[in-house]
Amino acid sequence: MSKDEVILLDFWVSPFSIRAKIALAEKGVEFEAREEADLLNNKSELLLKSNPIHKKVPVLLHNGKAICESTVIVGYIDEAWPSPGLLPSCPYERSAARFWADYIDKKVYDAGFNIWKSKGEELKVVNKEFMEIVKVLEGVLGEKKFFGGDHFGFVDTILIPHTFWFYGYEQFGGFKVEDECPKFSAWMKRCMEKENVAKFIPDSTKVYEFLCAIKKVFGLE
Repeated sequence: MSKDEVILLDFWVSPFSIRAKIALAEKGVEFEAREEADLLNNKSELLLKSNPIHKKVPVLLHNGKAICESTVIVGYIDEAWPSPGLLPSCPYERSAARFWADYIDKKVYDAGFNIWKSKGEELKVVNKEFMEIVKVLEGVLGEKKFFGGDHFGFVDTILIPHTFWFYGYEQFGGFKVEDECPKFSAWMKRCMEKENVAKFIPDSTKVYEFLCAIKKVFGLE
C-alpha cells in the first residue's frame, strides 16, 4: 500500500494552522508543512486553487484532495486516522465537544482581535469581554485535566493554539489571564508539557512583535 501524501498549507503564527499540525502529530501522521510566506500580498497559486472561497490557511491536502477550515480539518484528521481518537466515543460527549469547539471558533479569536485594535475606554470594555469568554471556558474545564477528561482531545486541540497569542493580548490590554483564571492557566501549562503541542507553538514574544507589526500595517497604533 502506497504511503499517504499529506501536505499542510501553513503560516507560522496562525493558531488555525497549528490546530491541524497538533492533530496530525497526535495521530502520528507524517506531513509536509508548506509555509505561505506572504499571506497579505502574495498568496501561492496552490493556496488559491485549493481554497478558492476563503483563500486562507490552513489547507490540508490529503492525496491531492483539499480540506479547508481548521475545525473541519481536525475533524477530518480524526476520522481519516481514527486512532488515537480526539473526539470522545460517546455520541453525547462528541456533540458537546463540537459545541465548545464552535463556541471557541465564534468567540476567542474575535475577542482577542478587539483587544489589539482598541484603545482607551473601549479597551477596558473588550478586555472584560475577552476575560468573560475565558472564564466560561474555565468553567467548562472545571476540575478536569483536559476538556475531555484525563486525556488531551478535540477541544484542547482547537483551543490551545489560540493561547500563545494571549501574551500579546495581555501586553496590549494590561491584564494577566493567570490572575483571573488560574485553572485555565494550569491547563495551558499542562498542554505545553505535551511534545506534540510544544513543538509547534511559536515564541510568545515573537507573536507579540508580529501583532505590533500588523497594527502598524493597518494603522492601528
